[in-house]
Amino acid sequence: LISAPQNRNSASIDSLSDNKQNTSSDQHLKMAPSRVSKYTALCIALAGITSSSAFTSTSTHRQPAIRTSLSMSTVEGTTLKKQCMLDGKKIRGPITPLGNFVLVRTKDTLDATDGGILLPDQSKERATEGEVIAAGPGKLHPHTGVRITNPVTAGDSVLFGKFDGHDMNYNEESVTMIRDDDILLHYKGVRMTMKNVNPCRDYILVELTKQKTETSSGIVVAESVMKDYLPCEGICVKVGEGRMTSTGEFSDSPVAVGDRVKFRDYAGNGVKIEGVEHSLVRMVDVLCALGAEE
Repeated sequence: LISAPQNRNSASIDSLSDNKQNTSSDQHLKMAPSRVSKYTALCIALAGITSSSAFTSTSTHRQPAIRTSLSMSTVEGTTLKKQCMLDGKKIRGPITPLGNFVLVRTKDTLDATDGGILLPDQSKERATEGEVIAAGPGKLHPHTGVRITNPVTAGDSVLFGKFDGHDMNYNEESVTMIRDDDILLHYKGVRMTMKNVNPCRDYILVELTKQKTETSSGIVVAESVMKDYLPCEGICVKVGEGRMTSTGEFSDSPVAVGDRVKFRDYAGNGVKIEGVEHSLVRMVDVLCALGAEE
Protein backbone atom coordinates (compact mmCIF):
# COMPACT_ATOMS: atom_id res chain seq x y z
CA LEU A 1 0.00 0.00 0.00
CA ILE A 2 2.84 2.41 0.72
CA SER A 3 5.08 1.53 -2.24
CA ALA A 4 2.47 2.05 -4.95
CA PRO A 5 2.16 5.82 -4.59
CA GLN A 6 5.93 6.16 -4.60
CA ASN A 7 6.09 4.39 -7.92
CA ARG A 8 3.34 6.56 -9.29
CA ASN A 9 5.16 9.68 -8.11
CA SER A 10 8.41 8.50 -9.65
CA ALA A 11 6.63 7.74 -12.91
CA SER A 12 5.06 11.13 -12.92
CA ILE A 13 8.40 12.73 -12.23
CA ASP A 14 9.98 10.77 -15.10
CA SER A 15 7.22 11.79 -17.45
CA LEU A 16 7.70 15.41 -16.49
CA SER A 17 11.44 15.21 -17.13
CA ASP A 18 10.78 13.57 -20.50
CA ASN A 19 8.36 16.31 -21.41
CA LYS A 20 10.94 18.93 -20.49
CA GLN A 21 13.58 17.24 -22.63
CA ASN A 22 11.18 17.02 -25.52
CA THR A 23 10.27 20.68 -25.21
CA SER A 24 13.94 21.69 -25.00
CA SER A 25 14.78 19.60 -28.10
CA ASP A 26 11.84 21.16 -29.89
CA GLN A 27 13.12 24.56 -28.92
CA HIS A 28 16.60 23.65 -30.26
CA LEU A 29 15.07 22.46 -33.47
CA LYS A 30 13.10 25.66 -33.77
CA MET A 31 16.25 27.78 -33.11
CA ALA A 32 18.48 25.80 -35.51
CA PRO A 33 16.97 27.19 -38.74
CA SER A 34 17.36 30.71 -37.44
CA ARG A 35 21.04 30.13 -36.61
CA VAL A 36 21.64 28.50 -39.99
CA SER A 37 20.03 31.39 -41.76
CA LYS A 38 22.25 33.83 -39.81
CA TYR A 39 25.39 31.87 -40.67
CA THR A 40 24.34 31.65 -44.30
CA ALA A 41 23.75 35.38 -44.47
CA LEU A 42 27.11 36.04 -42.83
CA CYS A 43 28.91 33.74 -45.29
CA ILE A 44 27.21 35.41 -48.25
CA ALA A 45 28.21 38.83 -46.96
CA LEU A 46 31.83 37.73 -46.51
CA ALA A 47 31.87 36.19 -50.00
CA GLY A 48 30.61 39.45 -51.45
CA ILE A 49 33.28 41.44 -49.64
CA THR A 50 36.08 39.13 -50.84
CA SER A 51 34.80 39.17 -54.42
CA SER A 52 34.60 42.95 -54.42
CA SER A 53 38.10 43.25 -52.95
CA ALA A 54 39.43 40.79 -55.54
CA PHE A 55 37.83 42.82 -58.29
CA THR A 56 39.31 46.03 -57.00
CA SER A 57 42.75 44.43 -56.59
CA THR A 58 42.73 43.12 -60.14
CA SER A 59 41.60 46.45 -61.43
CA THR A 60 44.34 48.27 -59.54
CA HIS A 61 46.91 45.83 -60.90
CA ARG A 62 45.74 46.30 -64.43
CA GLN A 63 45.92 50.09 -64.43
CA PRO A 64 49.75 50.32 -64.19
CA ALA A 65 50.06 47.79 -67.02
CA ILE A 66 48.00 50.09 -69.23
CA ARG A 67 50.15 53.03 -68.23
CA THR A 68 53.38 51.17 -68.93
CA SER A 69 52.09 50.10 -72.31
CA LEU A 70 51.24 53.69 -73.09
CA SER A 71 54.66 54.85 -71.94
CA MET A 72 56.29 52.16 -74.06
CA SER A 73 54.33 53.30 -77.07
CA THR A 74 55.45 56.86 -76.48
CA VAL A 75 59.08 55.72 -76.15
CA GLU A 76 58.77 53.68 -79.31
CA GLY A 77 57.27 56.70 -81.00
CA THR A 78 60.26 58.86 -80.04
CA THR A 79 62.76 56.23 -81.21
CA LEU A 80 61.02 55.91 -84.51
CA LYS A 81 61.35 59.64 -85.04
CA LYS A 82 65.14 59.45 -84.65
CA GLN A 83 66.01 57.94 -87.99
CA CYS A 84 69.61 57.27 -88.95
CA MET A 85 70.91 58.42 -92.31
CA LEU A 86 73.79 56.91 -94.29
CA ASP A 87 74.95 58.66 -97.47
CA GLY A 88 71.57 60.41 -97.75
CA LYS A 89 69.50 57.23 -97.29
CA LYS A 90 67.46 56.13 -94.27
CA ILE A 91 68.68 53.03 -92.45
CA ARG A 92 66.92 50.95 -89.80
CA GLY A 93 69.24 51.84 -86.91
CA PRO A 94 72.72 52.87 -85.75
CA ILE A 95 75.76 51.38 -87.47
CA THR A 96 77.30 48.41 -85.64
CA PRO A 97 80.82 47.53 -86.86
CA LEU A 98 81.55 43.83 -87.23
CA GLY A 99 84.80 41.93 -86.82
CA ASN A 100 87.83 44.18 -86.62
CA PHE A 101 86.17 47.23 -88.20
CA VAL A 102 86.17 50.60 -86.42
CA LEU A 103 83.84 53.54 -87.14
CA VAL A 104 85.70 56.86 -86.76
CA ARG A 105 84.34 60.41 -86.77
CA THR A 106 87.02 62.32 -88.69
CA LYS A 107 88.35 65.64 -87.46
CA ASP A 108 88.49 68.82 -89.51
CA THR A 109 91.38 69.14 -91.96
CA LEU A 110 93.63 72.13 -92.41
CA ASP A 111 92.11 74.86 -94.58
CA ALA A 112 95.38 76.75 -95.19
CA THR A 113 99.05 76.09 -95.83
CA ASP A 114 101.91 77.10 -93.57
CA GLY A 115 102.17 80.38 -95.48
CA GLY A 116 98.49 81.22 -94.87
CA ILE A 117 97.19 80.41 -98.35
CA LEU A 118 93.62 79.08 -98.24
CA LEU A 119 93.16 75.72 -99.92
CA PRO A 120 90.11 74.78 -102.03
CA ASP A 121 88.14 71.69 -101.06
CA GLN A 122 89.70 69.50 -103.76
CA SER A 123 93.22 70.41 -102.59
CA LYS A 124 92.73 69.67 -98.90
CA GLU A 125 94.50 66.64 -97.50
CA ARG A 126 92.32 63.77 -96.43
CA ALA A 127 91.66 63.65 -92.70
CA THR A 128 93.63 60.91 -90.94
CA GLU A 129 92.69 61.64 -87.34
CA GLY A 130 89.39 61.11 -85.58
CA GLU A 131 87.36 59.84 -82.65
CA VAL A 132 86.09 56.28 -82.37
CA ILE A 133 82.28 56.10 -82.47
CA ALA A 134 81.99 52.30 -82.33
CA ALA A 135 84.32 49.32 -82.61
CA GLY A 136 83.69 45.68 -83.46
CA PRO A 137 84.55 42.79 -81.14
CA GLY A 138 87.63 41.82 -83.18
CA LYS A 139 88.43 39.23 -85.79
CA LEU A 140 88.97 35.49 -85.37
CA HIS A 141 92.29 33.94 -86.27
CA PRO A 142 91.74 31.83 -89.41
CA HIS A 143 93.67 28.80 -88.07
CA THR A 144 93.21 28.74 -84.29
CA GLY A 145 89.87 30.54 -83.93
CA VAL A 146 91.27 32.82 -81.21
CA ARG A 147 89.59 36.21 -81.19
CA ILE A 148 92.02 39.08 -81.75
CA THR A 149 90.33 41.91 -79.90
CA ASN A 150 90.22 45.50 -81.11
CA PRO A 151 92.90 47.73 -79.57
CA VAL A 152 90.53 50.73 -79.23
CA THR A 153 87.09 51.41 -77.77
CA ALA A 154 84.45 54.09 -78.24
CA GLY A 155 85.73 57.53 -77.19
CA ASP A 156 89.40 56.94 -78.08
CA SER A 157 91.16 59.21 -80.56
CA VAL A 158 93.08 57.48 -83.34
CA LEU A 159 95.49 58.28 -86.14
CA PHE A 160 95.31 56.14 -89.29
CA GLY A 161 96.85 55.99 -92.74
CA LYS A 162 96.13 58.61 -95.40
CA PHE A 163 94.71 56.12 -97.91
CA ASP A 164 93.07 53.70 -95.45
CA GLY A 165 89.39 53.19 -94.79
CA HIS A 166 86.14 54.01 -96.57
CA ASP A 167 84.65 57.51 -96.26
CA MET A 168 80.91 57.85 -95.56
CA ASN A 169 78.36 60.45 -94.48
CA TYR A 170 76.56 59.25 -91.36
CA ASN A 171 73.86 61.45 -89.80
CA GLU A 172 75.27 64.50 -91.62
CA GLU A 173 78.78 63.86 -90.26
CA SER A 174 81.93 62.76 -92.07
CA VAL A 175 82.94 59.30 -90.85
CA THR A 176 85.41 56.65 -91.98
CA MET A 177 85.22 52.89 -91.58
CA ILE A 178 88.70 51.46 -91.00
CA ARG A 179 90.24 48.21 -89.77
CA ASP A 180 92.22 47.80 -86.57
CA ASP A 181 95.32 47.15 -88.70
CA ASP A 182 94.97 50.66 -90.17
CA ILE A 183 95.38 52.37 -86.76
CA LEU A 184 98.84 53.85 -86.27
CA LEU A 185 98.44 55.18 -82.74
CA HIS A 186 95.68 55.97 -80.26
CA TYR A 187 95.37 58.35 -77.34
CA LYS A 188 92.96 59.79 -74.76
CA GLY A 189 92.15 63.48 -74.84
CA VAL A 190 91.69 66.30 -77.30
CA ARG A 191 95.16 66.53 -78.85
CA MET A 192 98.25 64.39 -79.19
CA THR A 193 101.05 64.79 -76.69
CA MET A 194 104.08 62.68 -75.91
CA LYS A 195 102.47 61.61 -72.65
CA ASN A 196 99.17 60.30 -73.96
CA VAL A 197 100.07 58.76 -77.36
CA ASN A 198 100.47 54.99 -77.63
CA PRO A 199 101.67 53.21 -80.78
CA CYS A 200 99.15 50.60 -81.85
CA ARG A 201 100.17 46.96 -81.53
CA ASP A 202 103.37 46.35 -83.57
CA TYR A 203 104.20 50.01 -84.32
CA ILE A 204 107.06 51.98 -82.81
CA LEU A 205 107.32 55.76 -82.60
CA VAL A 206 110.62 57.12 -83.87
CA GLU A 207 111.85 60.67 -83.40
CA LEU A 208 113.56 61.50 -86.66
CA THR A 209 117.06 62.89 -86.69
CA LYS A 210 117.67 66.19 -88.43
CA GLN A 211 119.23 65.88 -91.84
CA LYS A 212 122.60 67.47 -92.39
CA THR A 213 122.52 70.43 -94.75
CA GLU A 214 126.22 70.21 -95.34
CA THR A 215 128.16 67.57 -97.25
CA SER A 216 131.44 65.99 -96.14
CA SER A 217 133.35 68.35 -98.45
CA GLY A 218 131.77 71.41 -96.82
CA ILE A 219 129.17 72.27 -99.45
CA VAL A 220 125.99 73.67 -97.91
CA VAL A 221 122.80 72.20 -99.34
CA ALA A 222 119.66 74.33 -99.43
CA GLU A 223 116.77 73.19 -97.24
CA SER A 224 114.39 73.31 -100.21
CA VAL A 225 116.44 70.55 -101.84
CA MET A 226 116.22 68.34 -98.75
CA LYS A 227 112.52 69.06 -98.18
CA ASP A 228 111.26 66.01 -100.10
CA TYR A 229 113.89 63.72 -98.65
CA LEU A 230 112.34 61.35 -96.10
CA PRO A 231 114.71 60.35 -93.30
CA CYS A 232 114.76 56.69 -92.31
CA GLU A 233 116.73 56.89 -89.09
CA GLY A 234 115.99 58.10 -85.60
CA ILE A 235 115.56 57.41 -81.90
CA CYS A 236 112.86 55.06 -80.68
CA VAL A 237 110.78 56.99 -78.12
CA LYS A 238 107.76 54.67 -77.67
CA VAL A 239 107.03 51.02 -78.39
CA GLY A 240 103.68 49.29 -78.96
CA GLU A 241 102.52 46.24 -77.02
CA GLY A 242 103.51 43.95 -79.90
CA ARG A 243 101.75 41.94 -82.56
CA MET A 244 99.12 39.50 -81.35
CA THR A 245 99.97 35.91 -82.22
CA SER A 246 97.63 33.04 -83.12
CA THR A 247 97.43 32.05 -79.43
CA GLY A 248 96.22 35.50 -78.33
CA GLU A 249 99.56 36.56 -76.82
CA PHE A 250 101.67 39.56 -77.86
CA SER A 251 105.08 39.14 -79.43
CA ASP A 252 108.08 41.00 -77.97
CA SER A 253 109.43 44.11 -79.65
CA PRO A 254 112.85 43.75 -81.34
CA VAL A 255 113.88 47.24 -80.17
CA ALA A 256 113.65 49.16 -76.90
CA VAL A 257 113.02 52.77 -76.01
CA GLY A 258 116.19 54.79 -76.52
CA ASP A 259 117.61 52.62 -79.30
CA ARG A 260 118.78 54.29 -82.46
CA VAL A 261 117.06 52.47 -85.33
CA LYS A 262 117.21 52.42 -89.09
CA PHE A 263 114.16 51.37 -91.12
CA ARG A 264 113.27 50.82 -94.75
CA ASP A 265 112.81 53.76 -97.10
CA TYR A 266 109.21 55.01 -97.32
CA ALA A 267 108.16 52.56 -94.63
CA GLY A 268 107.33 55.17 -92.00
CA ASN A 269 104.21 57.29 -91.54
CA GLY A 270 105.13 60.84 -90.63
CA VAL A 271 103.40 62.63 -87.75
CA LYS A 272 104.22 65.85 -85.91
CA ILE A 273 103.80 65.74 -82.13
CA GLU A 274 104.37 68.91 -80.10
CA GLY A 275 106.18 70.45 -83.06
CA VAL A 276 108.67 67.59 -83.45
CA GLU A 277 108.75 65.33 -86.50
CA HIS A 278 108.18 61.64 -85.77
CA SER A 279 107.55 58.52 -87.79
CA LEU A 280 105.45 55.46 -87.00
CA VAL A 281 107.13 52.29 -88.25
CA ARG A 282 106.11 48.66 -88.06
CA MET A 283 108.47 46.39 -86.20
CA VAL A 284 108.99 44.20 -89.25
CA ASP A 285 110.22 47.25 -91.23
CA VAL A 286 113.06 47.99 -88.80
CA LEU A 287 116.33 47.01 -90.46
CA CYS A 288 118.68 47.26 -87.50
CA ALA A 289 119.16 48.73 -84.07
CA LEU A 290 122.30 50.83 -83.66
CA GLY A 291 122.23 50.81 -79.87
CA ALA A 292 121.36 53.56 -77.43
CA GLU A 293 122.46 57.08 -78.30
CA GLU A 294 125.34 58.30 -76.21
